[in-house]
Formats: sequence, C-alpha cells, structure tokens
Amino acid sequence: MKNSEKFLKLLSSLIENGILTTKDFKDEISTDFKFQKEKIINKLELVSRGEFEVLKKIVQKQDQTIKKLLKDKKSKKAKKS
Repeated sequence: MKNSEKFLKLLSSLIENGILTTKDFKDEISTDFKFQKEKIINKLELVSRGEFEVLKKIVQKQDQTIKKLLKDKKSKKAKKS
C-alpha cells in the first residue's frame, strides 16, 4: 500500500507543477496496460487463431484415422471369429 501512496503523491506533485499533463498521464497508463496485457498473454502461453485452426485440423484428421483403425481392427476380429 505504501508504494501506491508514494506513486500517487509523486504523480499529483508532477501534475500540480505542470510537468505532467493529463494527456501524458493517459498515455503512460495506456502504455502500462499494454505491457501488462502482453506480460499476461506471454505467461499464459496463448496461441494465435491461425495456429489454433491448424492444430484443430490436425487433431480432427488424427481422430478420423484413429476411428478408421479401430473400425478395421473390429472387422478383422469379427472375421477371425
């Protein structure tokens, strides 16, 4: 809590002295949020929509192959019996 109080005091003093305008403050906050967003995205190891779609197609193709192999296995087993 003390760090946030120090930050707010520093910020208010800069604004009072005219060193920092509200536009500068808005830009600074916007930039900070962008960095935080990127940090969270990198931490979560998210993938892009394109990568997701490619992986989705691969998984669907593998699923079809597995189902076909299982079906073939069952039919061979039935023929032996």
